[in-house]
Amino acid sequence: MAGAIVVETPRLVVRQLTPDDATFLLGLFNEPSFLANIGDRGIRSVEDAHRFIVEVPMVSYAKNGHGHYRVELRDTGTVIGTCGLIRRDYIGETDIGFAYLPAYWGQGYAYEAAVAVLEFGRTQLGMTRIVAVVSPHNAPSIRLLEKLGLRYSGPTQLAPGAQTIHLYA
Repeated sequence: MAGAIVVETPRLVVRQLTPDDATFLLGLFNEPSFLANIGDRGIRSVEDAHRFIVEVPMVSYAKNGHGHYRVELRDTGTVIGTCGLIRRDYIGETDIGFAYLPAYWGQGYAYEAAVAVLEFGRTQLGMTRIVAVVSPHNAPSIRLLEKLGLRYSGPTQLAPGAQTIHLYA
């Protein structure tokens, strides 16, 4: 069962995640690039991924009206990554986050989805400020954030005692 469509672009469809996306998320969350740049979410099985979808994005959709979304190719329905708006209570703001399978890097998909998701946040959800958090060593994501018009705002942490990362606004 496909989740509700959030936005569409010429090449992409951005939808809400459903438990049917668990196998995809298991693979994405265990990609070496995801682990190195975003972190280990402790998702080791389809059941873990299913639980994550139910407890994180689906709760966020109900509570905040937004969350992690799946990004798929319009022509084939192939799921290639995620891009969404995530309310980060510990930094007190909503940030745009994204992750893609390496096979789909460098083709403009991340930028295309992020522009559409930012526009959705601003026009449909009335957000006036959307930030991003990124590991200091993740140069490709930093370039994308800067292309989106976000600028380095300073160091931050996602939780007390956590690794220092960069905040873009």
